[in-house]
Amino acid sequence: MASLRKIVKALIPTGLFKKIEPYGHLGEAVIMNTLYGFPGRKLHVIGVTGTNGKTTTSFMIHRLLHEAGVKVALLTTVANGIGDTIIPQSEHITTAQAGILQKKLREYANAGVEWVVVETSSHSLAQYRVWGVPYEIAVMTNITHEHLDYHGTFEKYVEAKRRLFKIANRHGLRFGVVNAQDPSAEKFVKTVANHTTYGIGVGLLEASDVKLKADHSTYTATIGSDHYNIRVNIPGEFNVSNSLAAIAVGRKLGLSKAEIEKGIAALKGVEGRMNVIDEGQKFQVIVDFASTPDAFERFFESIRPLTKGKLIAVFGSAGRRDEEKRSVQGRIAGESADVVIVTEEDDRDVDGNQIMEAIADGARAVGKKDKEDLFLILDREEAIGFAMTQATSKDDVVVLLGKGHELTIERADGTYPWNEAEVARAALQALKEEKQ
Repeated sequence: MASLRKIVKALIPTGLFKKIEPYGHLGEAVIMNTLYGFPGRKLHVIGVTGTNGKTTTSFMIHRLLHEAGVKVALLTTVANGIGDTIIPQSEHITTAQAGILQKKLREYANAGVEWVVVETSSHSLAQYRVWGVPYEIAVMTNITHEHLDYHGTFEKYVEAKRRLFKIANRHGLRFGVVNAQDPSAEKFVKTVANHTTYGIGVGLLEASDVKLKADHSTYTATIGSDHYNIRVNIPGEFNVSNSLAAIAVGRKLGLSKAEIEKGIAALKGVEGRMNVIDEGQKFQVIVDFASTPDAFERFFESIRPLTKGKLIAVFGSAGRRDEEKRSVQGRIAGESADVVIVTEEDDRDVDGNQIMEAIADGARAVGKKDKEDLFLILDREEAIGFAMTQATSKDDVVVLLGKGHELTIERADGTYPWNEAEVARAALQALKEEKQ
């Protein structure tokens, strides 16, 4: 189906293709649902959507239910599977094409799975790829500037996300979980019959007494007269917010206070999300998938106060994706990081130097100077190696952003194997050998 889509796209004018593409996906979804016997109807489905936090929130919900003894499956950007058997996936796509999605749901139904947590992208909703999936619970983490290259306007992007809540409003529990701190919250609340809002200091489910540490966070979650003592073993204030969404789902499904507290603490990490790389070096290295302006703001707001030394940031911005965000990313990093190293992400067929310059313009606008605290190095492996040489104190922190869990990197001449964590480890080993 994918190869056929490429052929059709090459033959049809771009404007016309964009208009008819969703109906091609819809046709595929109808066929695949029929072929696999509408497997979603044999399952209870939770959908998680939003610009940032979808993956981690999906993992948290999955772990929460698994720890409570529920037979639960997971389908995300990073990995998929049942219970503890979670397998990484390498494609740069959040929600699978209809054929893969329905096949997976059929496998889960045959295996006796009760609940499935599906990370659900705006693309999959706008293109009807999830047609036939009877979501019962819809979760919105946040909506910020992203994917406007596809949706055209922010309003259309929001409407694509709202489709998840409209679907959920027709099935099963008909329940929504909405981030009260998001400006679009009210639109989502009005879309579903029943809901819980959540937030730090706001919402029906509220986090208070938040204490952020380098490797975890603790807080009190309160809703009505119920109180939960929560420990999140993935650092960052944004993960406090993500965990609140998971708690709201757990409460709806009747989990006890003890099950919720234990379940949130049980998740020790998500591949490519705030992963610490330790090869015995004296400074800290963190790999994270942050690749949008909002994700950058949340990431740097969390990491900057915990960094006593220099903060060194390495990142790029994908080709054939939202161009407007590039200078914004540069500005945010330029304001928070002491050293900004701009490199490739997935340039695809776009000139990498052009992308780097757009990012660098944002960093220059807030005072970063070329070859002093701003460096443009196109080869990502070389950029990571250079970053390690810039860390000279035990209090320094090197952050590698944008690739996270992904196992390939896309360049003009093809797709190549890539593992950010392994590249970082190799760079640290090379630095160690050089000093010996």
